[in-house]
Amino acid sequence: MAVCARLCGVGPSRGCRRRQQRRGPAEAAAADSEPDTDPEEERIEAGVAALAGAGGGRSAGPSSPPRCSLLELPPELLVEIFASLPGTDLPSLAQVCTKFRRILHTDTIWRRRCREEYGVCENLRKLEITGVSCRDVYAKLLHRYRHILGLWQPDIGPYGGLLNVVVDGLFIIGWMYLPPHDPHVDDPMRFKPLFRIHLMERKSATVECMYGHRGPHNGHVQVVKKDEFSTKCNQTDHHRMSGGRQEEFRTWLREEWGRTLEDIFHEHMQELILMKFIYTSQYDNCLTYRRIYLPPSHPDDLIRPGLFKGTYGSHGLEIVMLSFHGKHARGTKITGDPNIPAGQQTVEIDLRHRIHLPDIESLRDFNELSRIVLEVREQVRQEQQQEGGPEDAEGLGRQSPQPCAEPPAEQAKGPGDGGAEAAAEPPAQSGQGQPFVLPVGVSSRNEDYPRTCRMCFYGTGLIAGHGFTSPERTPGVFVLFDEDRFGFIWLELKSFSLYSRVQAAFRNADAPSPQAFEEMLKNIQSLAS
Repeated sequence: MAVCARLCGVGPSRGCRRRQQRRGPAEAAAADSEPDTDPEEERIEAGVAALAGAGGGRSAGPSSPPRCSLLELPPELLVEIFASLPGTDLPSLAQVCTKFRRILHTDTIWRRRCREEYGVCENLRKLEITGVSCRDVYAKLLHRYRHILGLWQPDIGPYGGLLNVVVDGLFIIGWMYLPPHDPHVDDPMRFKPLFRIHLMERKSATVECMYGHRGPHNGHVQVVKKDEFSTKCNQTDHHRMSGGRQEEFRTWLREEWGRTLEDIFHEHMQELILMKFIYTSQYDNCLTYRRIYLPPSHPDDLIRPGLFKGTYGSHGLEIVMLSFHGKHARGTKITGDPNIPAGQQTVEIDLRHRIHLPDIESLRDFNELSRIVLEVREQVRQEQQQEGGPEDAEGLGRQSPQPCAEPPAEQAKGPGDGGAEAAAEPPAQSGQGQPFVLPVGVSSRNEDYPRTCRMCFYGTGLIAGHGFTSPERTPGVFVLFDEDRFGFIWLELKSFSLYSRVQAAFRNADAPSPQAFEEMLKNIQSLAS
């Protein structure tokens, strides 16, 4: 208390005076005669003396500690102190006194807060030309719209999507991330802006819709509730093209698929593409977005979790989130299709049950692979019956699987065995791998899949009819190729999906806790259902 009084330079606080007044004369005299020997107070006093009195020629002995006030510090030192504080604390600091309020108008303070809190690396001095200060940028743009930064999934029926809202220079931009053109799963992601918010010529932030081909136009962003916001275009005529819907469709097809309708000979695929255009274009960028988090990682994870691009037959490439949950791994759709919508769990991998592939010639025989997988499925069913029901993947202990190049004698282990030797190094980086080839009769959109795998596991894939009718989980094989690629063989469909990691750095996308991530998964799945 005494230290605070000295720092502020206003003497003992009101509360201290009340306590002194309540004391009797003898108690007050005894208290006044007691030496102040609190080591923490002495340390703070020494620090204050070093800041404000160093080199001033004043002696600071134990019997007469220096008294100084923050108000006595030079303005340039106060600017440095205030610039190191979180921007959310500065308005309260401005209410202390007129001097603090005047110093807090220094743009140097807010320039540093813009850079450190939001990564604004632009030369903010350029704002002086437009009459907008760094303080305006922080308060009216960055801080005001901070709640929409991060990853989001738009509510576009079964199709979903991936929106990344970032601070880009002196703008906040919502980028829609799109998979590469089918079937080039290893190509980088594509992205296009859907909206932007900036503070260039006016004293209030301007929201612009970027949808369409006629440039930015008036839009609106509203935070609906925690982890949810909506966008609205106020000039949807900017989305129309002079050639009408036919021209709009052909333009969309080139952007979405990288080809023309004449290049697509499969009639069913043409129907799916036309259906998606009609469905998605009706929203006119008036959408609701719900926050999604990247999955948390653990040292024992098979590979690093995250977002992957995957091939889904006539539906093209879709975005899937791979996450680990104890003895299981899950692939959740971020984008979807009329059969399996966004938010559904497309694949589940049982990390307790390795599948040991036969030699390369036997692997070409689909019936042989099917026999091996069905044997594992029967084993899983028996274990579930013994345990009294379906296995719960939550909260179970993790396991470090063995590399798939082990001799067959060592591979023949029951569930729960086989993790000890590989625990000393990341599972996916151990072992030399083994040759891999798809069985004859299994179709793949991308024939350029890896010819060596590290390990395989039993898994199930979700299939359904159009409109997510009659959904069921069917057996399959999860094939791990390397840190950034995996595949899944759908036995019933005789089809193969190849997945490649999304190589992008996302800010403001980490879950605050594992529980928050699990809750997010439940929410997007319930919305899809």
